[in-house]
Amino acid sequence: MICRFAILFISAAATFAMAAEITTIEPASLPAPDQAMAPVEPVIEKLDATRYRIGKVTFDQKSREIRFPAKINMTDGLLEFLIVHINGKVHESLLVTEISPLHLKLAFTLLRYSESPELYYIMGEDGLLTDQFPDVPADIKAGARVIIDVEWKDGEKLRRLPVTDWVQHAVKTTAMPQGPWVYGGSHVIDGKYQPETSGDIVAIYLSYNAMVNNPVDDNGNDDVWIPFPKRVPDVETEVTVIISPHQPKQATP
Repeated sequence: MICRFAILFISAAATFAMAAEITTIEPASLPAPDQAMAPVEPVIEKLDATRYRIGKVTFDQKSREIRFPAKINMTDGLLEFLIVHINGKVHESLLVTEISPLHLKLAFTLLRYSESPELYYIMGEDGLLTDQFPDVPADIKAGARVIIDVEWKDGEKLRRLPVTDWVQHAVKTTAMPQGPWVYGGSHVIDGKYQPETSGDIVAIYLSYNAMVNNPVDDNGNDDVWIPFPKRVPDVETEVTVIISPHQPKQATP
């Protein structure tokens, strides 16, 4: 298992290196022979028997759970995104984070999540997005379903709940349904991984650039989703985003 995991990591890392347009910067001068060189931080760090960290993203090989830090960004106003990078569309996102989307994508890949493009509009021959979606096999769809929770300190108490509890439908005044989100992986265009350039990570209103989209009704409306009043903690509250595989309920015989 460990060997296969290492091979998958090497393959994924090579792919993302090509997409990230990494530029090597040569030092102006090398250190003297008796001067120690600064240690190079590993790309991936093993934390224990099953947990790893890359940048600020941690993930568990056994549970397939992914965790990363974020902060509350909005408590009122219209939402188009659940999570964006701090240099992204912060005026319309519930949460912001400093993680690298490439690190998050690498975690998804190493944990063998499927990428389902079902919520990405098909691009036409003219380079413009159409109003059509691709057909995706059922097994790919199932493997791309994820649950997103948030964890935070409320005084001395550590709390955790589905992040959908923090998003309200402004017309229906109900919380967003607690169904799964869809991991699509996003796209590489002209050698650039789009979430790295746009900052789009998890979208409520369908985004071609986002890594994760929501299949809920009204995901094509940009004027109905808001932070749930009196439920969302104060702006700047630190939270941990927790992504895990969706486990569909078994039908009762």
